Parts: sequence; C-alpha cells; structure tokens
Amino acid sequence: MESKLFESQDLTAGQLNAIVKKLGGHDAAMKFLRGELVVSEPDRKWREQDGVIYFSVTSDGTTGEEWIARLEKKSFRVGDYAKSVLRSKDFKPTKGVTTEISVLKGMLFEDNNRITKKIRAEADKRKLTKPNAEVACLIREMFTDKEIEAMGLTWIVTMHEPIKDSDGDPELLSTDRDGADCWLGTYYDDGGYRWYRNDGFAFASSQVSSQI
Repeated sequence: MESKLFESQDLTAGQLNAIVKKLGGHDAAMKFLRGELVVSEPDRKWREQDGVIYFSVTSDGTTGEEWIARLEKKSFRVGDYAKSVLRSKDFKPTKGVTTEISVLKGMLFEDNNRITKKIRAEADKRKLTKPNAEVACLIREMFTDKEIEAMGLTWIVTMHEPIKDSDGDPELLSTDRDGADCWLGTYYDDGGYRWYRNDGFAFASSQVSSQI
C-alpha cells in the first residue's frame, strides 16, 4: 500500500492557514510543534454514534415538587402541564440509580415513519426500555440549550411511561430548546403523533442501583 509522503498533502493552503489561525497564529503553531502547546478535544458529557446519542444520569431522590423548585432556581422554565406531571402520584423518584441513556435522533426515521409507535418499536428492537420519568429532569439540568443544539436537536423527549396531566391526558416530559428560554415541557403521548427530524427520543439502555 502506498503511503502519503506528507500527511498534509490533501489539505489546501487555505485549510493549512486556517489550522494555524485556530492554534493562535504563527508563534502558537511553533509552540505546538515544540510540544509547548497542547490541543485537546472539548470535554463533552455525551457521545454520538450512528445517529444515537449516549450519556448517563444518576438519580438523587428529588421529588417532583422539589424538581420544580430546583429547576426554577437555576432559571429553567417548567411548563404548567409539566408541573402537574411532576406533582402526580405516578411520578416516583429513585435514589442512587444510574441510567445509561440512548437518544434516538429523528434523522434515523423516514418522515412518514417518524411517529411514536414506530419509534417505540425501533427502541424495542434495540432492547431499549422506558426510563423513569425523573430522567427528563436530570437531562434538563445536565445540558444547556447550546449543548442540545450541538447534538443537532431541538427537543429531547423522555419516552417514559406516560403520566396524566391536570387535564387527564397522558404526557411525556421533554427538554425543550426554545430561543432564550430553557424549558422542561410535555408532549401528548399519541401513538400516531408525527415528530420532526431534529427531535430526540430518550430511552434507557441499562440501569444500575447503588442502593442496598
């Protein structure tokens, strides 16, 4: 196999110049070559592979009412229906449970197939399960809107067992990126609901409890 004489031979002069500028100019580039300047990848809380985003969250026993106060204290917005879900008797917090999360990106599905029942069916094929509803709160707290944007997403809908809101409708909690406001909202759980390409759907791939 023929090897390249120079690793940079496929780069244009403009690309090489851009690299030097990114390093901070000529002097910084020379420091890099002498080993005096270290370049590292940004520390991310998540990774992506084949259209699936992976990360983990750990519960700490926070109740629904406490989540409302906790998120609002950190300047997150909590929707009225989200508050009613968090205050429901069916919202059951855990403590010390680490959940490995897999977020299926909407881009994995054709437009006509990007509906709730088919997304859940795909999750079943991948042996993914419904996470605890509290995962939505942990996701909202964990990621800024800029990080969600970097994932290529607008919403991360947590595909937990639906919880009825104050109107009696089954809802799913969701992390929403909405301009200047960072929301914990809800979406109606309808098997035929059609989602967008930039939506993400959070499922559990595994759970480990540190509690005895």
